[in-house]
Amino acid sequence: MPDLAPIRRALLSVSNKTGLIDLARALSERGVELLSTGGSAKAIRDAGLTVRDVSDVTGFPEMMDGRVKTLHPMVHGGLLALRDNDSHVAAMNEHGIGAIDLLVVNLYPFEETVAKGADYDTCIENIDIGGPAMIRAAAKNYAHVTVVVDVEDYDKLLGDMDQHDNATCPKFRRKLAQRAYARTAAYDAAVSTWMADAIGVDTPRRRAIAGTLAQTLRYGENPHQSASFYTDGSNRPGVSTAQQHQGKELSYNNINDTDAAFELVSEFATADGPACAIIKHANPCGVARADSLKDAYVKAFDCDRTSAFGGIIALNQPLDAATAEEIVQIFTEVVIAPEASDEAKAIFAAKKNLRLLTTGGMADPMTAGLTYRQVGGGMLVQDRDNGHVGADDLKVVTKRAPTEQEFADLMFAWKVAKHVKSNAIVYVRDGATVGVGAGQMSRLDSANIAAIKAQRMADAMGLPESLAKGSVVASDAFFPFADGLMEAAAAGATAVIQPGGSMRDNEVIAAADEAGLAMVLTGMRHFRH
Repeated sequence: MPDLAPIRRALLSVSNKTGLIDLARALSERGVELLSTGGSAKAIRDAGLTVRDVSDVTGFPEMMDGRVKTLHPMVHGGLLALRDNDSHVAAMNEHGIGAIDLLVVNLYPFEETVAKGADYDTCIENIDIGGPAMIRAAAKNYAHVTVVVDVEDYDKLLGDMDQHDNATCPKFRRKLAQRAYARTAAYDAAVSTWMADAIGVDTPRRRAIAGTLAQTLRYGENPHQSASFYTDGSNRPGVSTAQQHQGKELSYNNINDTDAAFELVSEFATADGPACAIIKHANPCGVARADSLKDAYVKAFDCDRTSAFGGIIALNQPLDAATAEEIVQIFTEVVIAPEASDEAKAIFAAKKNLRLLTTGGMADPMTAGLTYRQVGGGMLVQDRDNGHVGADDLKVVTKRAPTEQEFADLMFAWKVAKHVKSNAIVYVRDGATVGVGAGQMSRLDSANIAAIKAQRMADAMGLPESLAKGSVVASDAFFPFADGLMEAAAAGATAVIQPGGSMRDNEVIAAADEAGLAMVLTGMRHFRH
C-alpha cells in the first residue's frame, strides 16, 4: 500500500450541507479539482467556486428524480481503481476514467425522515442508494482513496493533508474507511428495522442494531472493564439526550442507574403533580409524590435514608431552589430533571462532584419500542414493558374492597413495582414508598426485607410503629403461596395489588380475607430481571 495518497480530485455529494463551502474552498485553495452533484454542486458554485458536475464526467444527466446520477463506471472506476495495478491503470486510460482521490458523502436523511413520522412512500424515497455504493467503494480502496462521511472529520482531513503536502497518511485513511463502513452499516440497520416495523415483521430473520458513540467511559461496571456509551438515535428523553450542567463525566454505572431513575419517575405525568425517585444499583430506594417537589423528595428520602446516600435522584418537574437545598444535605451522584432553575444550578455549583442533567422533557412510558439483552452467543429482543393497568382493569377478589386512599396507593405502588428487580415487593403509604424488597430468590424474602427496612426507618425516625403500618403492598407477580402475603399483613399492610394467576390463588385470597385485607388483581405482571 502506498505510504501517502495525494489528493488531486475530489467528489463532494452531501445531504447535510454543514461545513460544505468551507471544505470546498479549502480544497480548492490546495489545488484540488472539485466534482459534485445536484444541490451540492449548486451550493459550491453559488459560493463562487469552480466545480464540475458529475453528469459532465459520466456523460449522462441525473435522471429518475435523482435516483440515478453516480451509479456509473466513470465514478466507480475512479473510486475502485488500484493506482499501482498496471491493468487497472490501462483500463482507466482506455476508457478515459479519471481517478477520484477523495470522496466526501453524507447520506439522504432517512433516520430523520422516519423520526418526523413521514409516510411509507416518503421514507422509501429517502433511502440513499448511490451514496452508500460510493462510500463502500472508496472505503474498500482506502489504500488509494480517502473517504469522509462525517462533518466532524472535515477539519481532521485538512489537517492530515497539511501535514503530508496535500496527501493523506495510511493510518488516517484506514480509520476513515472503518468509519465509512460503520456508517453504511448503521444506515442499513435503520432501514431494515424501520421496514420490518412498517410491514409488521415482528421477528425478522436478521436484526441489525447500530449506535453512535456518545462517550468513551473511564471503565465499565468495574475498573478492569473498558466501556463506552452509544446512542440509538431514537431521541427518547432521558440520560442519552440530557445536557450535563456540572460535575465529572458520568460513569457506566451512573448512566445505567440514571436511566432506571428517569424511566421510573416518567411513570408519573408532570401534570399530575411533583414526583421523585431515588435509585441505588438500578433499584428504587424511595419514590414519592407530594404537593411540592421538595416534599416529594423528602418523602422519598424518608423511605430509606441509608440507601439514598450516593444515589441517583430523578424528578418529574423542573428542579427548584427549595428542592436543591434539600438534596445537597447529603452526597448524591446524579440529579436528573426536565429542567432546572438558575437558582437551583447555583446551589448545586458548590457541589463539584454532583452531576446535574436536564432532559427538556419526560419519557413516555406508553411508547412502543424494543429492548435488547446479550446472552452467550446471541441476544434477547423484546418489546419495551409499556403495559398499563387502569382502574377498570382491576378485579377485586376479596370480601373487602380497597378504600379510596388504599386504591390510590395501590396504583402508585403498582407503577413503582414495575421498576423493581424481581422478585419485587413494594409497600406504599400516603403516596410514598415505605419499604422496598428487590431481586430476591423468593417473594417471601422480598416481603420480609421490605418490612425490615420499613421498621428500621421508623426506629431511626423515632416513630412508635413501622412505616409499613397502614400501608398497601404491590407484588410484581403472583404470590405462589400465602406466606409472602402474610408477611406483608404482619408488617401492617391493609391492601394488596398483584397479578393473580397462581394455582393457589384461592388459598391466597382466602388468607387475605381471613386477615381482613383488600386485594385486587391486575391480570398483568411486571417481571424485571
